[in-house]
Amino acid sequence: MVSRNLIETDNLTKQYGKIRCVNALHMRVPQGTVYGFLGPNGAGKSTTLKMILGLARPTAGSITLFGIPVKDKNRIRLLADTGSLIESPSYYGHLTGEENLHILRTLKGCPKKDVDEVLRIVRLSEARKKKVSHYSLGMKQRLGLASALLGFPKLLILDEPTNGLDPAGIQEMRELIRTLPSDYGITVVVSSHLLSEIDQMADHVGIIRKGELVYQDTLEALHSHARQQIALRTGQPASVISLLRREGIEVEKEEDYLLIPMLEDAQIARLCRLLLEQNIALYRIEKREKSLEDIFLSLTGKESSL
Repeated sequence: MVSRNLIETDNLTKQYGKIRCVNALHMRVPQGTVYGFLGPNGAGKSTTLKMILGLARPTAGSITLFGIPVKDKNRIRLLADTGSLIESPSYYGHLTGEENLHILRTLKGCPKKDVDEVLRIVRLSEARKKKVSHYSLGMKQRLGLASALLGFPKLLILDEPTNGLDPAGIQEMRELIRTLPSDYGITVVVSSHLLSEIDQMADHVGIIRKGELVYQDTLEALHSHARQQIALRTGQPASVISLLRREGIEVEKEEDYLLIPMLEDAQIARLCRLLLEQNIALYRIEKREKSLEDIFLSLTGKESSL
């Protein structure tokens, strides 16, 4: 089967008064992937997802789901193939987890067997008879995910699903999300302001900053932007810069260090000999790598709160 985009947005824009929360977004979510929608708090992630789900009306632009442009007359039909967990999950606290799911199953028109299956997937089978008011926060989040999985939609949209969870709960939720495309054929869009979260569960990523999509590609391509360099600290930086340029080595100055591209061990050894022959003191030599976090900060702005 030819891969396609399950979500496409073109010039998607949302404005409240004079404030533009989302600006001309061109989003592409490939089928069969976990798409990480990443950005600082307030960047426009939730607003974008609400527009895709029909919970907010776009000011401008268009949305295509499953290859079909979304219109008022077909929105409900298209969204029938979509599950979502936006903000906190809703539930009846005085009912059990199983009873909550049966109510939703009836509303969605799903078969009874779906309840057993989604409880198994989110690992709540043993707590199915327990009142939801007695669930932990992590269990409530998993129940919310189970609700979104009823009917086994083609597309699942999760807005900050690990918010408020402890490390064990985060790991559990992450593992669940990662298995959905391969095990159930469900394409997942998951938003987060935490790079580490997206890095461990997504294979495609879109980074949004102040309502604008500043990066969109595979996670592997994002990692490729991380570059390794060698940092030198010497007693005569001006002389070393001249020497390096004569050798055809690019060099840039950063505070007390000179940064050069990664070299083979033999090239490094030769460079050290050259400095020694010129009586230039070499105080420190170290390998540096621009981390994924550095790339994220450069794309979203270092002043943004993470």
